[in-house]
Amino acid sequence: MTFVIGENCIKCKYTDCVEVCPVDCFYEGPNFLVIHPDECIDCALCEPECPANAIYSEDEVPEDQQEFIELNAELSEVWPNITEKKDPLPDADEWDGKKGKLEQLER
Repeated sequence: MTFVIGENCIKCKYTDCVEVCPVDCFYEGPNFLVIHPDECIDCALCEPECPANAIYSEDEVPEDQQEFIELNAELSEVWPNITEKKDPLPDADEWDGKKGKLEQLER
């Protein structure tokens, strides 16, 4: 089992989750984070750390966000690894909780 980052991370990119990950399985894009499914050990430390509530256990990903399971796997193969907390995006608070952000994802 793995954890998956969902839609609410887009244009927020809080990195509190990265700091607690014991296996460094987070990868960073321009405005989104992903979790590498083969590296995640299902420890669940990241989920409560996400201020945007954007991290789900793979079997609890909402129906309308199932595509994020594959998106995390795909992008974690091409984006660089991130292991330290950074500042969120400047307008993260404005984007937190907005629906339909997938079209805003920058690859």
